Amino acid sequence: MLILGLDPSLSCTGWGVIRAEGARITHIANGQVKTDAGAPLAERLAALQTGLAAVIAEHRPIRAAAEEIYVNKNPQSTLKLAQARGCVLAACGAAGLAVTEHAARLVKKAVTGTGAAEKAQVAAMVKVLLPGVQIAGSDAADALAVAIADAHLGRRN
Repeated sequence: MLILGLDPSLSCTGWGVIRAEGARITHIANGQVKTDAGAPLAERLAALQTGLAAVIAEHRPIRAAAEEIYVNKNPQSTLKLAQARGCVLAACGAAGLAVTEHAARLVKKAVTGTGAAEKAQVAAMVKVLLPGVQIAGSDAADALAVAIADAHLGRRN
């Protein structure tokens, strides 16, 4: 089963596709959809949705998983994140993908063993769990972690 993991962000949304067969997971692809910070918000959101639609069309995952939204100290940042997340979910919905949502702490715990892991620890464990993977950046590493967590948590459900 192909699982698309997503780490939504307006500036750079990470994505990662893995194959889950029982307890075995393998890397398929990963990357980032970046938007131009100087572009109007509507253009950035459209670029994000178009970029993810292309990823979905190319890899044809069976399901998707995304990090749940968290509240920043800055309300404007939270609002931008929510808008980007809406585009991510809309791209998945348009492709007929069900999206499972996981809290960041749960993803970190599933991948590293602790919910308080730093980004570098998550990326290091992703490399251990997916030997030989070339990660496109920290957002892609987080997205792969979401997909891995979803594969493990989905087996329990």
